[in-house]
Formats: sequence, structure tokens, C-alpha cells
Amino acid sequence: MSVFGAAARQRRSIPYRSRTASLWLATALFAASATPVRADHLKLGNEGVYPPFSVVDSSGKLTGIEPDWAREMCKRMNADCEFVVMDFKALIPSLLQGKFDALVSQINPLPERKEKAYFSVPIVYNPDSFVVPATSHYTFTAEGLKSVRIGVPRGSSELIFLQRNFPAAETVLYDNPDQIRLDLLAKRIDMAFGAKINWTLELIEKPEGKDWKLDGGDNWTGDPAIPLNERGLSWIVRKDKAGEALVARMNTAIESMIKDCTYTKIRERYLKITVLAAEEPCAAKVQ
Repeated sequence: MSVFGAAARQRRSIPYRSRTASLWLATALFAASATPVRADHLKLGNEGVYPPFSVVDSSGKLTGIEPDWAREMCKRMNADCEFVVMDFKALIPSLLQGKFDALVSQINPLPERKEKAYFSVPIVYNPDSFVVPATSHYTFTAEGLKSVRIGVPRGSSELIFLQRNFPAAETVLYDNPDQIRLDLLAKRIDMAFGAKINWTLELIEKPEGKDWKLDGGDNWTGDPAIPLNERGLSWIVRKDKAGEALVARMNTAIESMIKDCTYTKIRERYLKITVLAAEEPCAAKVQ
């Protein structure tokens, strides 16, 4: 008897149910190996009232430069992301309370903030300036701004900067830039202090901004110990083990976006000026 004949009879003796079970197991293992790894689900906080960087459109969708950057970052991280929109003053406390995983709105690095959160690589450089009447001649010293009413976002680095450098000024706090702009135009405050790019686009370059100007130079309201060539605003995560791993993944994605010019292509949809020194090599290519 040949060994082939014996093997054939042995194969015929295998019960049908066993063969079926084996086939099912092989099929299941193949399907499992062919299924892609499930993406992370991340919640991202943003204020949604900071055009052109972020704004909620009429359909309720969060749009703008930062949400689009964040969506591209999530794609590169193989993460499924959703946005949580709230007033700026609530963003950092909510992050620290675990209400979302990362804050993707421009945050200035301050020593007290760096104690509680990891900062990503800079996402944008957006210095602060004073918005004053076009005919004004203020002296930007502690004495020169004594008793001057200055509109500023509540809970912001701009507020800390004013309190430190202009303690005799009267700071008037607001929940969002729209409120500051309305009170400024109505002359209920004397000036505003905030992000230069945003005030330029949202007031100075518009018809209603003809009677206003930027003054007082470009002011860095982040940690003054940071060298000039390293300054910029970042996205942040909680300072814990999970946050350390998450910010590393975010940095890898952001740096790759900048390097392959995707960062600049997204920015160009909304804004025609560079907002980060690292993107300048791409700026001439993306026109």
C-alpha cells in the first residue's frame, strides 16, 4: 500500500464538522488580519470665534485654519477626531479636567501653563498689538496707560502681560473678540489688546476700521525666557503619561505637514501671509 493511499483514507476519515470548523477558523483569522487597526478617538477643544483661525459656520461646522490643520494632523495620526467648542476662558480648565484630549487653539507658553500641560511645537506666530484710535498718540509705558480702559480676553496671556507691564491701566474683560470689537467701536473702551493678525483682518482692513490703527509694536506675551527664534503659540495636552505620548505623535504629524507644505496649502485657503518661520521655504512654492 502506498503512503499516498493511506494519506487519502486518513483525509476521508476527518469528520465533516471538524473540516467546517477549521475552515471557519481560517476564514476568521484571515479577516482579522485584513481588518485595519481601529483609529484612536480624540476630542479636541477649540473656541470657534477666532477668524480666520477658527469659526463655526451657519451649518454648525467648525471651520478655519486651525480646525483644518487639526483634521490633517488627525489623519496622519490615524485618529478619529471630534471638536468640542467653548469660550476661550473655559478651554484650559476643561482640558485639565479631562473633558477633551488636546486643545487646538493658539496657546501662549507661560511658565504656569507649562507646569500643567505639554506644549506642541509652535503652530503659529501671532504677536499682540494695541488697537487704538487713528488720531491717538499714546505712550506705551506704565504711566502712559494709567487709567486707560483696555479690552482684553478673559483668562488670556494678554491679560497677564497687561497686569505685569501696565498695572495702572484699567483692564476690561471679555469672553470673545467680537464683544471687544463691539465695545471698541462704541467707544465704551479706549483701546483693545490682542492678536495682531486677527485685529488686522477683522477690523483694521475693513471699512469700519478706517478710524483705528495698530500701535505699541509687536508684543510677545508668552514666556519672556523663550529665545526670539523659538517663540510661537502652540496646541497643548494634559501633563500626564498619556499626554506625553500624545504630544509626541502630534509633533510628528505637525512637523511632517510643515515639511511637505500641506500646512502652508491649508493656511493659503484662508490667509495670504506666512504665520510661522518654518513654513517660509514652502511659501514661494504654494502660490
